[in-house]
Amino acid sequence: MASKSDESWKAHIKCFIACGIIVLCPFQYGVDFGLIGGLQAMASFLKIYGHPAPQTALGWNLDTLTQQLISSLMTLGAFISSGTAGLVATYVSRRQCLWAACVACCIANVMMMATEHIGALYAGRFLIGLANGYFMTFSQLYIQESSPAKYRGLFLTCFQFFTSFGTLIGTIIDWATASRPDKSAFLIPLGIIYVVPAILAVALFFIPESPRWFILTGRYEEGVKSLRWLRPVNDDVDSEAAEIKAAIDREVELGSGVKVLDMFTNPIDRRRTLIAVSAVTLQAASGSMFIIAYKAYFLGMSKVPNPFAMSNVLSAMGILAIFFNSLIVVRYGRRRVIIMIGLALCGIFQLIIATVYDKHPGTKSTGQVLVGFTCVYMMSYNGMIATYAWLAGGEMPSQRLRSYTFGLAAAVGFFFAWLTTFTAPYFINPESLNWGPRYGYIWFPSCIVAALWVYFFLPETKGRTLEEIDEMFEAKIPARKFRNYVCVGHTGAQEKDLGERPASSEKV
Repeated sequence: MASKSDESWKAHIKCFIACGIIVLCPFQYGVDFGLIGGLQAMASFLKIYGHPAPQTALGWNLDTLTQQLISSLMTLGAFISSGTAGLVATYVSRRQCLWAACVACCIANVMMMATEHIGALYAGRFLIGLANGYFMTFSQLYIQESSPAKYRGLFLTCFQFFTSFGTLIGTIIDWATASRPDKSAFLIPLGIIYVVPAILAVALFFIPESPRWFILTGRYEEGVKSLRWLRPVNDDVDSEAAEIKAAIDREVELGSGVKVLDMFTNPIDRRRTLIAVSAVTLQAASGSMFIIAYKAYFLGMSKVPNPFAMSNVLSAMGILAIFFNSLIVVRYGRRRVIIMIGLALCGIFQLIIATVYDKHPGTKSTGQVLVGFTCVYMMSYNGMIATYAWLAGGEMPSQRLRSYTFGLAAAVGFFFAWLTTFTAPYFINPESLNWGPRYGYIWFPSCIVAALWVYFFLPETKGRTLEEIDEMFEAKIPARKFRNYVCVGHTGAQEKDLGERPASSEKV
């Protein structure tokens, strides 16, 4: 049993370092999103890939299809790579997959920077999407599988913080270079994309592999060694490793091995799959993707003054919300109420933005309302939805199917993100429907439906180990009773079963 002093964060410093390295993955994803959204509002970028449009606020524009592909091909690539993550993870470790993502990211960036051909830009966006899918999926798996229950929520709050912080850095870089008259205006931001993969590729050599991945693949001693590196010196690592192995063995016994179709055919795993997929999809259901992907373009076409500076404000406010969130994420309830309130607020703010713009388009006061309510929208989304959606989706899968289930959840989340980024130009581009902020009319009912799903189906798993979550799902506990359920533990259950059997004739 760990000593009391081992409960302090300082005792877990090596785990903090490992997870601190891993959160560079969502930072890279955020940087990419922030950069590419701003490029579409740069005159130097639009002169190469777009066409003159004197009737618009920017003076230049992209045709709808080009805008769709530039933004959505990344999420399409992420959908494909995260969807195949379960199969890949059967043979390849978490760190190896992250190294592959670093290499793919750099190759994609070479393609985007070395030519002005739109086809190369599309190919680069798709390849960097494949890399980002691995970054987001396997970094989440590593954190879920390596961190103690006490700090898992905090680490995953940091995960979302670095995603948003990366977006802010991307928008600041765009703001700093947007006024340059030549190609360097967008080549400098693209060049920044090399930095994080280079640092991450080296840093991964200094941290261990996921202990649960080792144990799941039959390398128990290596799993214990990895766990011993991640935990405080005085922790009872052997007991924790035994608990992990007992939970995995019990799942394998109940499921007769690891079968991908168990995600749908096994009633317990089917429930866990549906919850994980739906939880991650809450991000897309909030309507956030069109604001994140197109905020500079969206604000520019809405005649908001200095759209690049306002984009920085939006990203900064989102980060501020995550900071306040981190103060309560470990101590207080972190699921149902917070996510429901966040979804309700996001829906209301989208409705207000749409209504005001619908009644008074293009005025100075409307622009102020647009910026103000988009700021509080981003605070609500980042502080109450984004962090918890990934966290809930990652905690729900079973031990033996974790990479398959979470990979599927991430893939579905990326699919709806792709669907949003692909269809948004039809609504906001002046050359199509030209709805602009009226697009919020669609997302208000979406947010309300998502909030109702959370109320009825999302369990509360604050402070629970992954093994305790397994036990509650096996016991078929209703979602509303998860919070107060008392677990006995898999090893405890095994000991109880052994005590009820006839004594063996041998004594050890």
